[in-house]
Amino acid sequence: MVIQQISLDHKGGFYFYRIHNQKINKLCNGFDNLNNFLVDMFKDCPDQYFNSGPRSSMLKFKLDVNSKKIQGHEICDLAKHGLLANNDRYNSNHMKVQSFMLENDSNTIAVEIPIWLRNNEVDYYLDLFKTIQPLTGHIDILRLEDDKIWVWDYKPNSHNEEFASTQIYFYALMLSKRTKISLDNFRCGYFDKNYAYVFKPEENLLTKNKRIKEFL
Repeated sequence: MVIQQISLDHKGGFYFYRIHNQKINKLCNGFDNLNNFLVDMFKDCPDQYFNSGPRSSMLKFKLDVNSKKIQGHEICDLAKHGLLANNDRYNSNHMKVQSFMLENDSNTIAVEIPIWLRNNEVDYYLDLFKTIQPLTGHIDILRLEDDKIWVWDYKPNSHNEEFASTQIYFYALMLSKRTKISLDNFRCGYFDKNYAYVFKPEENLLTKNKRIKEFL
């Protein structure tokens, strides 16, 4: 089976988690823990975590990340092609882009990846999330490029996004914790068909971030 998939009934709807086995086997060299995690999620996903508690997509505070705006990024072109090629195949623009990239982009290895963060895994957890329940989320698109793990989120109007970098930072942090792969190996971004915004996540961002301290 080249593309393996499962429907996850989590809070907020059904999430169609899919991986491309051939590309995972080819690209995950050096990231065995990532390979193992992606495969394990078909049988060991803690579904109960996702039905209550905070969600990364709902976070409403900003982080001082150094994001770079790029026009005409490769991923923007992939989004354009996906929206056109899958126009009659799916109603959701997310599904149009995700499916096209998983099936046609040589670097995309998985979509809608379930991830979570426990309260004892970062400082200030209770202050940030007002609960000890796990933070959860689903990564839109996971790519491997230039020996880096790229965590991407499709945002149809990326230029209007206020808290996207916060959401995606926590996606990367959660996947880092789950796989025990250093955050130094991750890169983050969100995009639409015109623009991409990219940044490097930092392990100590939560402790040094001015806005976080003000928020607390």
